[in-house]
Amino acid sequence: MKSRFFTISIPILVLIIASFYITSKFVKPAPKKEITIATGSKTGNYYKTALIYKKLLEEEKVKVNIITSKGSVENITLLHENKADVAFIQNGTITTNDTKNIKSIASIYYEPLWVFYRNEGYKIDYIIQLITKRINIGQEGSGTHDLTSKILKDNGLSKQNATILNYSNEEAKKLLLAKKIDAMFAVTSHNSQIVKELLENPNINVLSFKRAKAYSRKYSYLDSLTLYEGTLDLYKNLPDENINLLATTANLVVKSDFSQELIRILLKKVKEVHNKKELFSKQGEFPNLKNMKLQVHEEAKIYFENGDTWLEKIFPYWIAANIDRLKIFLIPLITLLIPLFKGVLPLYQWSMRSKIYKWYEEVKTVELDIAYLNKQQLEEQLEKLQDLQDEISKETKVPLSFMGEYYNLIMHINMLEQRIKTRLKLI
Repeated sequence: MKSRFFTISIPILVLIIASFYITSKFVKPAPKKEITIATGSKTGNYYKTALIYKKLLEEEKVKVNIITSKGSVENITLLHENKADVAFIQNGTITTNDTKNIKSIASIYYEPLWVFYRNEGYKIDYIIQLITKRINIGQEGSGTHDLTSKILKDNGLSKQNATILNYSNEEAKKLLLAKKIDAMFAVTSHNSQIVKELLENPNINVLSFKRAKAYSRKYSYLDSLTLYEGTLDLYKNLPDENINLLATTANLVVKSDFSQELIRILLKKVKEVHNKKELFSKQGEFPNLKNMKLQVHEEAKIYFENGDTWLEKIFPYWIAANIDRLKIFLIPLITLLIPLFKGVLPLYQWSMRSKIYKWYEEVKTVELDIAYLNKQQLEEQLEKLQDLQDEISKETKVPLSFMGEYYNLIMHINMLEQRIKTRLKLI
């Protein structure tokens, strides 16, 4: 019986081990829990936002490195050079036609285009009025420089009819206040300290785009927004009139081969940070995947369409991620369990019956010898059968469904006892 059991069970066990080993070759290893994020300058909103992500992700045991840069265009370079995994960029800076190795994962908030100019007693309503002026359009490599260059070109401004400068926002602000430049362009959040300082300064005006709707039609990644009078500060009445603004969005992009698990946990934190009501957006409006100029990463699509998986709702994220990664093991497991389940009942029945049938070897020996034994030997066999019956009752425990086989064994022993007693009477 034992040899039969091992003959059946050992090949099954070997098959299970082999199946799991082969399947394990298709399971991706767990990613290194580390993300490097390319931002902008330390005074910019990208950097401040990355610090918030860093705090939240490190609570989930994910190490976060932050790299500063001149802005969107340089961030793309950092991704290409594998110096960063995730980067902030200004929507519209690059498109899928420019690069196929970088994909978007989220649009996170509006970034208005601010045009500040010195208050010299007249109002500027159109970009073309900046001809002959000294204009700062941001550092090369920044999203501000990229967007402003397009807008100036469409309005007929160039280095031939204006002085085009490339300072950082902080440097440009100082030069504007010192009257060394006439205007500065800045793509940044309304929370920027530079924006607040310049709006409060009576010597500085901000351009209100009369043709904001026209710009938003021409550039698919731009939206027309209105900053209403008193919105930023009711007491100081900032701004002191309604201002029409153009706004792009801040986007998060990744390398196309970046870990899906790290994308998901990053998006969970991004949603936690940006789904609140803001000055220019309603609650739940951000993050989103609208008007992306770059191809959207497949994992981001899945996350925004379906949200957290049921595993993520039950378990801490990394436990859920590991369970999800190992789900491929269910394929060989289910494949093997189907025939195993079919074989469980026969194996169980064999196991129970073997507890009964193992006694038949002794019973059969006695039965064959009865006809050839003398009186003393018959009495010894009778005593042996009685002891055997006691031993069976103590050692053989089977379910009620197998009591028929058990009682057949007892009846067989009783029958032999009766035959021995009959022979003893005849001797």
